[in-house]
Amino acid sequence: MSKPLEPLRILQSLSEATAQIVSKTSPSVVTVNNGMGSGSGTVWSPEGYIVTASHVVGKRSTVKVGLGNGKSQEAQVIGRDPYTDIALLKIETKTLKPIELGDSKDLKTGQFVLALANPFGRQVSATQGIVTAVHGAITTIGGITIEDTIVTDARLNPGYSGGPLIDVYGKMIGLNTAFVWNRGIAVPINAIKHIVETLKHDGKIKRAYLGIVSNTVRLPQEIATQVNQQSGVMIYQVEADSPAKKAGLAMGDVILRFNQKSIHSINDLHRYLTEEVIGKPTKLQTLRGENPTELTITPNAKTE
Repeated sequence: MSKPLEPLRILQSLSEATAQIVSKTSPSVVTVNNGMGSGSGTVWSPEGYIVTASHVVGKRSTVKVGLGNGKSQEAQVIGRDPYTDIALLKIETKTLKPIELGDSKDLKTGQFVLALANPFGRQVSATQGIVTAVHGAITTIGGITIEDTIVTDARLNPGYSGGPLIDVYGKMIGLNTAFVWNRGIAVPINAIKHIVETLKHDGKIKRAYLGIVSNTVRLPQEIATQVNQQSGVMIYQVEADSPAKKAGLAMGDVILRFNQKSIHSINDLHRYLTEEVIGKPTKLQTLRGENPTELTITPNAKTE
């Protein structure tokens, strides 16, 4: 009998390695049922903490979690952050196998990844692909922009939201949340670590709020040359009794800088509206007509 050709041996090794990674990680992937549909969840710690996508649990205070042994158990929704699409659940058990956490800081385009899910409670399913982009931003159907996402070409089938995105070592590098434009979207694990700890202690994530409706606009070339940037964020509406109203912002103003940081897009503005600026007078540079203007705004806290 002839020996397998080298390319075949490589394919066999890759196939076996992929199956081993999925088998190793499967016990950490559970079903999350919200009463109207189901998604997936990822076991975070042996104390019963599970992370999933915020849109999977909605505004429910409890959901059903299907475990690997076929049993179902009620889970408390400890907290959720719709702005990153992360929710934290807790069930009363100490027998769960937590997933091994990786590091998303040095992810590179082209890295091999696997997306895992268990939406039906029978067995874990998986798709594979590569990282096609890092530090991307998407806007959800609800109009929420999720920053700094991992974009892959691993297909996310219905029910994959809340399952882990893992690397070749079986370590979790992200949480799958959406499939848009034929691309899988995942929240990076390094962001999730901070969100989970905050939800454990506070049950919510505080974010700064200005009270405006706005979007990215390109500046006319003459003005772009004058202010030394090509785009900004135009205000279309200012809410009554909001920080923006009190600061003197008006419809048609274009935000150029926030706290001395350049604002080229709505994503830039969202990125800087963190808990650290809540209640702090902050310099805001705008363009009113063709005239640069500087205002001081004090963001409020905004929670879900």
